[in-house]
Amino acid sequence: MRGKLDFKLDRRLCKSCGICWSLCPRGVLEPDGQMKPAAVNADKCLGCGLCEYRCPDFAIRIGVR
Repeated sequence: MRGKLDFKLDRRLCKSCGICWSLCPRGVLEPDGQMKPAAVNADKCLGCGLCEYRCPDFAIRIGVR
């Protein structure tokens, strides 16, 4: 992925299921204090989109800035 990861989470929709961070092949996402995903290793993102595509609540949007 070229450019900077633009990770957007709609915290109102997220139910903290953990699917996104468990599927991330590079460990980009980790749970924050409320068990919501946070992009802590954004520089490692491949842009595969698994977190966005597999989110059952449509709470994640990723892109490149």
